[in-house]
Amino acid sequence: MPTGTDLVQHPALPKGLTRRHALGWISGLLTAPMVAHAAAPQRALQLAAAWQQADGSYRIGVLAAPMEPGAPLTVLHALDVPTRAHGVHPLPDGSILATARRPGDWLVRWHPGRPHAEPVWHWVDPTRSFNGHVIGSPDGHHLYTTETDIDTGASLVARRDAYSLETLDEWATHGVDAHELLWAPAAQGSPQRTLIVANGGVPTAPETGRIKRDLHTMDSSIVRLDGSSGELMGQWRLQDPRLSLRHLAWNTDRTVLGIALQAEHDDAATKHSAPILALFDGQTLRVATAPQAVANSIHGYGGSIAATATGWAVSCPRADGIATFAPQGDWRGLVALPEVCALAVARQQLWAAGVAHSLQDALAQPKHHPHAHSLDGARMDNHWAVVSGNALTGSA
Repeated sequence: MPTGTDLVQHPALPKGLTRRHALGWISGLLTAPMVAHAAAPQRALQLAAAWQQADGSYRIGVLAAPMEPGAPLTVLHALDVPTRAHGVHPLPDGSILATARRPGDWLVRWHPGRPHAEPVWHWVDPTRSFNGHVIGSPDGHHLYTTETDIDTGASLVARRDAYSLETLDEWATHGVDAHELLWAPAAQGSPQRTLIVANGGVPTAPETGRIKRDLHTMDSSIVRLDGSSGELMGQWRLQDPRLSLRHLAWNTDRTVLGIALQAEHDDAATKHSAPILALFDGQTLRVATAPQAVANSIHGYGGSIAATATGWAVSCPRADGIATFAPQGDWRGLVALPEVCALAVARQQLWAAGVAHSLQDALAQPKHHPHAHSLDGARMDNHWAVVSGNALTGSA
């Protein structure tokens, strides 16, 4: 990687790494050079991200997205990780959480920009697997990960210590294939916090990893859990059981939840014309539809979701575009971006990642940002998260 990034490499092979992953990771560590830290461009947005390099290695890091049109997206900080990462979650102290794509075996908390602060790694219990997402508690004391019980296939939320990453408690999600989770707004005058969890509902087997099976038994749902006890407070399902509820975003008022969908129908025509957005107002869960000709081109696959004041955006990598909807779910249009996946909202603008370039203000006046040489051929994973630039300038 060229000078201009701060590549941090873990000094020792963590416990629990499989032999296949260990060999690949060691090979990457031996060939990847250590390079110097570079200051962020002025007026740059900083984004936590996960991506795969052109050479097949995997990284998480902080990207700088300049506000000036045509300025390149660059890497400020990067950390090699042993397998593909998925969800990234910045914490108020400047650290970043990341976990492996399902079925995953690692979780890391890392302080980018602090070379003397070693990453804290956690390797999942052999009876569990990570499902790709992690968030922090409002008070900063705990973390919450979606996981699967390897023996039963049931999904759960693990409440973890924010510093040691060790599991303190486990709560059932009342489904399988739990994926993204987020906090619901507290009711006015109430201290109670609740978690919303998307059960993707796609059955898999421990011995086959991500291979789907028995799709006729799919049972996808949204659940609300008490944030202190894990008690089930509600569960909602769509009429079509073959629509997997996966990624979540609140609207700007935090009154309606948008859910990106992935279709799992046996019939190809039905699958390719399936909706990719569902909306939940706290009582009712419903799908939003696109014109049939448009829906057929989207192929029933929503990658990530974000909301702005003007409506919803769902990345559709199989359609090479961003599907856009009005706040109530009415179709607006498809914004072209080859192999688009990660989305983020900052400064009232939607940012979106492609392979060769990214878009700023994608829903209004799209501005292209080419990717710097350090990201040549890199493939962004589903999620970007906005981080505070001030939190990344300190040193340990």
